[in-house]
Amino acid sequence: MQGVPMNCLPEPVERLLRLYRAALDAADPSKVVPPHLPAPPAGRTVVVGMGKAAAAMAEAVEAHWHGPLSGVVVVPPGAGRLLRHIRVMEGSHPVPDEYSVAAGNALLAAVSNLTPADLVLALISGGGSSLSAVPASGLDLTDKQKVTRHLLRAGASIAEINIVRRHLSAIKGGRLAARAHPARVVTLVISDVPGDDPASVASGPTLGDSSTCADALALLKRYRLDDMPWLRKGLAGGAWESVFPNDPRLRGNICQVIATGALGLEAAAREATAAGWHCPQLADAMEGEAREMAKAQAGIVLSVAERSQPFAAPCVLISGGEATVTLRGLGRGGRNTEFTLALAMALEARPSSARVWGLSAGTDGLDGTSGAAGAWFGPETLSRARSLGIDPRAHLDTNDSASLFDAIGGLIHTGPTFTNINDFRAILVEALP
Repeated sequence: MQGVPMNCLPEPVERLLRLYRAALDAADPSKVVPPHLPAPPAGRTVVVGMGKAAAAMAEAVEAHWHGPLSGVVVVPPGAGRLLRHIRVMEGSHPVPDEYSVAAGNALLAAVSNLTPADLVLALISGGGSSLSAVPASGLDLTDKQKVTRHLLRAGASIAEINIVRRHLSAIKGGRLAARAHPARVVTLVISDVPGDDPASVASGPTLGDSSTCADALALLKRYRLDDMPWLRKGLAGGAWESVFPNDPRLRGNICQVIATGALGLEAAAREATAAGWHCPQLADAMEGEAREMAKAQAGIVLSVAERSQPFAAPCVLISGGEATVTLRGLGRGGRNTEFTLALAMALEARPSSARVWGLSAGTDGLDGTSGAAGAWFGPETLSRARSLGIDPRAHLDTNDSASLFDAIGGLIHTGPTFTNINDFRAILVEALP
């Protein structure tokens, strides 16, 4: 991870950033990949990977592998590494582009014409769904772009988006592993999804999919994206069914989830405890609209501050998972900056004598269109914004949270972290005076 700026920050924020960095360190590919590497095969070893951590995972493989390697991994711009044997390609996130299609085709080519003596080592992390995109037969890139943009703007969950993606793809939903048959496939996953279902990470290119075309069609109807007749026809007829878990081409393959949001929270809690702070973990897989999640956590904070329930102050409340944002405006921000602003506003609406500090940041280092990993707030955040003529309510209503935090120096900049275990939230409730 690149260094989180620590200069001129309030001491409570520095505390919270140390917990965030502990969570990132726990999911460092150089630490979590080597213990899970399989034995080399009799034949070739082909590495394929996709996602924000894929290049760093491949670097860890190269450093610890005994024998020849080849293959390709796909990452977003800025997340590459200098590798000796494995090709690094770039795609687009969160909406696929022509580079994503080229990368997807390169992955399919890498696993073609293999034998039972060969091994495919698949390195999968969050973000891979858009980074490698090969449209299903009868679709083109513009179709996939339209669907992805619509679902993102509508606030669909990542699980819902990935169900649709798996059924509009020629590489996801187990299709990459089916192409690799009869080679054995070992998949290592760094999970960025609530619940850590490996088939949901990067839309499961090497894992069987239990969802159906009917499920994808129902989601398109729910989010009012059923105005594309060729899309309805392909799904209604089952033409784009993905590879089911019991498909014989997947027999003998192995999948291991090697890093999760829970792992990061446990590391952060250990860091806090070592520093003498009480650090309850609320949950590792929270989901929902960012501003609604903020209201719920504000209620817990106020209960702690006013009644010492369910925990006594001082304490640091940590949580993980992934919020969603339904776009109502064209501002700059992401789910973490929106959560942080909404939390600060919810706490201001019910004043307490306790002082509260908090942060929310993506563990990949990038939060939506914010240009940052996330943001932090303190007792003076909203008053500082207003002193500059900034209306917090207007910025929240137009999804422009990052602009507010940028103006007052509240953004958290990390650059690419080369891992991705979803979002990290920490709230410090100081003791009553």
